[in-house]
Amino acid sequence: MFLQLPMYQNKGKVAFNSKMDGINSLAAHLNNPHKKIKTIHVAGTNGKGSSSHMLASVLQEAGYKVGLYTSPHLKDFRERIRVNGKKVAKKWVVDFIDENQSFFERNKLSFFEMTVGMAFSYFANENVDIAVIEVGLGGRLDSTNIITPEVSLITNIGFDHTDMLGDTLAKIAYEKAGIIKRNIPVVISEFNEETAPVFKETATALNAKIVFAQEKIFSTYKIGLLGSYQQKNIKGVLATLSELVTFKIEEKHIVKGLEKVVENTHLMGRWQQIGTKPTIICDTAHNKEGLAIVLNQLQEQEYEKLHVVIGFVKDKDISAILPLFPSNATYYFCKPKISRGLDEKILSDRCVRYNLNGETYKSVNKAFKAAKKQASKNDFIYVGGSNFVVAEVL
Repeated sequence: MFLQLPMYQNKGKVAFNSKMDGINSLAAHLNNPHKKIKTIHVAGTNGKGSSSHMLASVLQEAGYKVGLYTSPHLKDFRERIRVNGKKVAKKWVVDFIDENQSFFERNKLSFFEMTVGMAFSYFANENVDIAVIEVGLGGRLDSTNIITPEVSLITNIGFDHTDMLGDTLAKIAYEKAGIIKRNIPVVISEFNEETAPVFKETATALNAKIVFAQEKIFSTYKIGLLGSYQQKNIKGVLATLSELVTFKIEEKHIVKGLEKVVENTHLMGRWQQIGTKPTIICDTAHNKEGLAIVLNQLQEQEYEKLHVVIGFVKDKDISAILPLFPSNATYYFCKPKISRGLDEKILSDRCVRYNLNGETYKSVNKAFKAAKKQASKNDFIYVGGSNFVVAEVL
């Protein structure tokens, strides 16, 4: 069944359905489960996944039954739909598809529409106290945007999916601002002079309270996620929690929730350490803004030699990304195992222009094995460039 439906994760732009008719018809068919649950809606170019997991973890520590919907998955489709960190049961997924398959096919629904409908149905069925819903792509026309949340969070705006969302930060911000709802507070994690007016204008038109988290002063907390860049997300998370006025969240819940975010929600692929001697880190950052932060963190590490295992998808503008990578590293160019994967030889040829040198490998696994074989115990191996590359080493 999954194979019959177009998945943006595998196919790219051709699978992006920019109309809301499909999800609205599916929601009606499912008896509007999204109206039976309270939600937090999270959008942004980078940081929305980590922020969603942090919010869910804190709410769990406060004793609430918490749904969490995120995308894409890395290893298992069921990672997308969790309640208190536990993945939706296989049988539930199979039964849901069996019961609704004729509707999916008759209405030519996309993979993402089906998944969103499944998540809302599951959360309503589980009677969650609240669900944290991560936007898939953009915001305004994203299938998740049928909810009226308790609060909306927009993490940051950067250049990604410009072919669908627009080629300026203001245009992309307009798409993200589409999740702002009338009379519902919205939190903006990072202030940007180019995007702030877009958010202010939308919020004013909808009488929505707008909070720029960078202007707020919060206590400092220890986060159970590696990567100093998580500090960019934390203020937005704290400001969002402070707007959840109908939920009782104490300081101790925030402390524990942030410390135990990986344990509580099983977040993967965010500056995740998967080996020592040599140190091996993988990270799913895949656009200019996200990679700039991650590669800056990489430069702060101590090691003798740096080994970089990278691969990308074909539709990624790597000319904006490759200049960010350090030239004093050994590269292992590979192609992720999907139809959208960029050929490793094409990648290598492009990288040479930026003085990034190394060998090509037919698969991520072969590249990763080669890096581990060549690295000494005091070296550092970084694996990234794409969700799909990281997924294959986890």
